[in-house]
Amino acid sequence: MNRNAAELLAPAAAVLLVALLVAALAGAWPPFVAVESGSMEPTVERGDLVVVTATERFPWDGLTGHAEPDAPTRLGGTGDVVVFDPPDGETRPILHRIAFRVSAGEDWTDRADPALLDGDCDAIEACPAPYDGYVTYGDANGEYDQSAGIAPIVREEWISAKALVAVPNLGWFRVGVDAAVARIGLLPTAVGVTGLAAAAGGVGAVVIGRAGRGRESARE
Repeated sequence: MNRNAAELLAPAAAVLLVALLVAALAGAWPPFVAVESGSMEPTVERGDLVVVTATERFPWDGLTGHAEPDAPTRLGGTGDVVVFDPPDGETRPILHRIAFRVSAGEDWTDRADPALLDGDCDAIEACPAPYDGYVTYGDANGEYDQSAGIAPIVREEWISAKALVAVPNLGWFRVGVDAAVARIGLLPTAVGVTGLAAAAGGVGAVVIGRAGRGRESARE
């Protein structure tokens, strides 16, 4: 029975080990972000899983805005795509692209793209910039976050990670886990996910074992 239990739990342990390894390399936890909206389409769609890293992690150190010279290409566009958490306590973490950095007191609309603005500085609550930070936007949105009222000027300390690559559709599992945690709590969700991983591993082991025995019988 101990051997069977170990075999059933092995897949769950392997998944955890891989997650810990990716987190160690990326320098961020969790090392994956599930996309819940279409604001970064078409490159990143709802249900995708985005691998993220710490903002200072080599060789992707620092933060670069879309408008800066020689900005890197990230997720289908230029400039870093970051995960930031507005301080209002109600908005979930946002995955959007950095447009440019601003300084406290700056009328940043002077160097913004007019197509992404709704009015001049006097009409935008986040202008002039109340502190140093970043102007951001979603690739599929028609305005800067700060013009549309989605987020204030993003302080650097609000940014928890930046994106490296998106994997289509793998984020649906994470979205489901988050929904389960919100509904029934962390511990019951963890027990359920571990049980599902163990069951899947057990079924896989049985299928592989039967296939192996079938091949041996055929050779005999």
